[in-house]
Amino acid sequence: MRDVVEIGLGKTAQRGYHLDDVAIVPTRRTRDVDDVSTAWQLDAYPFKIPCVAHPSDATMSPQTAVALGRLGGLGVLNVEGLWCRYEDPTPVLAELAALPAEEGTRRLQKVYAEPIRPELIVERVKEIRGGGVTVAVRVSPQHTIALAPVILDAGVDLLVIQGTVVSAEHVSTVDQPLNLKEFIADLDLPVIVGGCTNYQTALHLMRTGAAGVIVGVGADGWSTTDRVLGIRVPMATAIADAAAARRDYLDETGGRYVHLIADGDIATSADVAKALGCGADAVMLGEPLAHCEGAPAGGAWWHSAASHPKLPRGVYAPAGPQLGTLEHLLHGPSDDPTGALNLFGGLRRAMAKCGYQNLKEFQKVGLVLDR
Repeated sequence: MRDVVEIGLGKTAQRGYHLDDVAIVPTRRTRDVDDVSTAWQLDAYPFKIPCVAHPSDATMSPQTAVALGRLGGLGVLNVEGLWCRYEDPTPVLAELAALPAEEGTRRLQKVYAEPIRPELIVERVKEIRGGGVTVAVRVSPQHTIALAPVILDAGVDLLVIQGTVVSAEHVSTVDQPLNLKEFIADLDLPVIVGGCTNYQTALHLMRTGAAGVIVGVGADGWSTTDRVLGIRVPMATAIADAAAARRDYLDETGGRYVHLIADGDIATSADVAKALGCGADAVMLGEPLAHCEGAPAGGAWWHSAASHPKLPRGVYAPAGPQLGTLEHLLHGPSDDPTGALNLFGGLRRAMAKCGYQNLKEFQKVGLVLDR
């Protein structure tokens, strides 16, 4: 039974757990690391590693989306970002990379005030398609109806509808809300939606027909969603609750499986392993990608919500030291003993130490609270 704490007369709160609060428990069996597979498949699209890029302009350009795809992950370009507002955003990104922290938010708001240009969406999708990888783009729920025709005509493989918190039942008396169930039913391509943080929302999003659900609100050390909105659900609990919703939805539909993508507090190979051990199918990487050589913003980092014109929810992080190439980050080799490099090599070794051969099996791994 869920641990519920009385925080005052007539008010209770459920206890939640962060990834740092749990640890993986090995079983009686170990396995050769070369026999372990980190492959996963979303609808018809296979990937060598369970890695999805957080759609921030600090990490994702058409070139880095292609590079990540060639290394086995899924790059996601933000069609509301700089690459679809400027013909050549590289000077803007170079300027942002050199900003002091105190000037970051105001400058982000200014450069993102440029209008989105539909013809650039088509051009960016074409560039990624030319790289021979799966093409995925992100759009916010608020702009989905307006931008969907352009995105679909451009010929994407996967559509990501992502906001800080996304529900299947948005109520509005002033605008025509997006009906996710009707919208997804009319499409012939897989849709990933999120984020969500609890069982009920995850189950409702699955019932829209989504192929994947993003769990979490992208929280890391630079996110301010908890300080601005008061919303903070620890990732281990959020993933486990969504996994319970997936299990019930699987029974409800007679076998339709929806993938869970964990977005938040993922920085090391241990974080990746624990997120999957809690029930996720893949993880969404943000800040770690920003510190790779060749990152679009030269090491600076900001969440996609950090440039909101009225209520930014993310601190601009100035450029820091580069950790290595994208390949080093994902596949190694690593010279860093903290788990910041070779993220998916670390995952493979964790799976091997616990005796599991593939990601579906690894979701059954035992966990212990140790904080």
